[in-house]
Amino acid sequence: MTDARARHAELAQLINDARFQYYVLDAPALTDAAFDAMMKELEALEEQIPELRTPDSPSQHVGGAVSATFAAVEHLVPMMSLDNAFSTAEVEKWYARLGGPAELLCEVKIDGLALDLVYRDGRLASAATRGDGRFGEDVTANVLTIADIPHTLPAGAPDLLEVRGEVFMPPSAFAALNESLLAAGKAPFANPRNSAAGSLRQKDPRVTASRRLRFFAHGIGASSGEPVTRQSDAYAQLAGWGLPISPYNAVVDGLPAALDYIATQEGRRHDLAHEMDGVVLKVDDLARQRDLGFTSRAPRWAIAFKYPPEEVNTKLLAIEVNTGRTGRVTPFGVMEPVVVAGSTVAMATLHNAHEVARKDVRPGDTVVLRKAGDVIPEILGPVLALRPEGLPAWVMPTHCPSCGTELVEVREGDKDLRCPNTRSCSSQLRERLFHLASRAALDIETLGFQAADALLASGIIADEGDLFALTEDDLARSDFFTRTDPKSKQRVLTANATKLLANLEAAKTRPWPKFLVALSIRHIGKGVAPIVARAFPSVEALGTASLEELAQVEGVGPTLAASVVEWFGVDWHRAIVDKWLAAGAVLADEPAEAGEALPATLAGLTVVVTGSVPGHTRESAQQAITDRGGKASGSVSGKTSVLVAGESGGSKFAKAESLGIPILAADQFEALLAEGAAAIERAAGAGQ
Repeated sequence: MTDARARHAELAQLINDARFQYYVLDAPALTDAAFDAMMKELEALEEQIPELRTPDSPSQHVGGAVSATFAAVEHLVPMMSLDNAFSTAEVEKWYARLGGPAELLCEVKIDGLALDLVYRDGRLASAATRGDGRFGEDVTANVLTIADIPHTLPAGAPDLLEVRGEVFMPPSAFAALNESLLAAGKAPFANPRNSAAGSLRQKDPRVTASRRLRFFAHGIGASSGEPVTRQSDAYAQLAGWGLPISPYNAVVDGLPAALDYIATQEGRRHDLAHEMDGVVLKVDDLARQRDLGFTSRAPRWAIAFKYPPEEVNTKLLAIEVNTGRTGRVTPFGVMEPVVVAGSTVAMATLHNAHEVARKDVRPGDTVVLRKAGDVIPEILGPVLALRPEGLPAWVMPTHCPSCGTELVEVREGDKDLRCPNTRSCSSQLRERLFHLASRAALDIETLGFQAADALLASGIIADEGDLFALTEDDLARSDFFTRTDPKSKQRVLTANATKLLANLEAAKTRPWPKFLVALSIRHIGKGVAPIVARAFPSVEALGTASLEELAQVEGVGPTLAASVVEWFGVDWHRAIVDKWLAAGAVLADEPAEAGEALPATLAGLTVVVTGSVPGHTRESAQQAITDRGGKASGSVSGKTSVLVAGESGGSKFAKAESLGIPILAADQFEALLAEGAAAIERAAGAGQ
């Protein structure tokens, strides 16, 4: 049970970090297939141990965070994700859950960036990325440069229209862009999806305009227009108003025809106007869509079928190792560059020494390379028939490639080897500095790998504790941060060095959860940091918390609790905190102003919400509970005070009934917020 909880915490952090890298940084670190596998494993653990399914679990959320670069825009209707299927058997199970025969709208799944357009009085008022599903990034200025997207709608269009669709870069435009970037000495994009996302997030709309982005609409959110009865009719309306619709859509009658569509499109995946990685199936009847409803993150009336990833052969030239932020030493393959899934690949992770031995890959082998989801490639194994005679097996280094320290197993039998020199290993230091500068942490724009290397190599800082005390004189000691002034011939600070000092000053007042992420405590990523921060609103409170106090916080658990206690038990970790505080960093939540707090009507109560609640998204309902002093839980247990049920059935409803827990209808939620226990008692009395 402990191992399952630890694995769940690890998966949650990996998934949240991957979502941030994918949706915000446009720099994905996992393949779609690997991400999907982790999500399925996490969901299986939550089925096994329901109390792991907390409101902050990745299974309960959509997409990623909103970048600090662009203003946040609230979607009129939340943008949901889609459940995935990877086999025809899974599609058949989904179709069986629909409750009878259905006409299906089949669409090619565009591998691009989701976009939300809002038209008011016939004019494009705003354009935003998906973000976390509720809030996206305002990219209106850049979207106005995309020729496919009309700035105005013709007469007869609704006064209010929210359009959902996908921005993408055609393969030909992607190839031309990468050629121009390479010619200019710049790094190319990994794939068309990244190029579309990066192009849409440009600060200068003129750059976006030069990138030849395209757009296809695939849905409607809010609308003041006359309702239609079918999704395909809604698409016809959008086309009539000048919005581009995919030419590959088709309405089919029943499952066999939908499976035929899936098979046909797989053979065309490289012949379309955009990259694609699967097919989306939707119930075409809108009334039936409403009856089927939604889970916490996806509609029940739609599913995304993903094709198997592509595979190619290439030569494995070498296996090298890299030391990461936590000291984990990871082997990776260096290969002859090869084009797979539309982009050139030259490196692939091998995870750990056990994985290398399990796959029996050796430098000099011809290997099978798979690039699932057009992101990070994976070496599946060697082509043994092509192995040169006498090729020696690869041996994992026994010492850290960065600092020379002997590698160790953290726990006996651990598959990962780690460098125990956490305090002064140059690779770990650089990775920690880069991590704390990320948007998930302190968002220090000018502290990249090169800057981190320069700070460490020149001895300006010994570790991250010295960061906030940096001065102009300190930076002047490094050639990286200085230049020769053409007039005075003196060395002066570069513009980036001056900006770094300003960024550091601004970072001192980042929210406490972001500092929690920046501390590099194992298992605390951006997903769980707000939970910990709410329970322990300052670094002093967290640093003095006992193992028992930490483990009692819902969403924390014993593994994370032990990690926190272990981290604060290290003297030099506490020295980092002390240095940051001495330099003026605020590692605490600011106290609320007088009159700001809502009445604590739910103090001491644990509330579970299932289904839809009028006037609330799932997130806003949970926030309303916590704002009134209650705990918002994602699963029913003996500690649950009340279940608010937006639907009559489901496992949570049945479990609450079996435990004798009071159940309120969704339309009683506002009464619960206003009256607390009194509303529960009244409902319990009415049911007797």
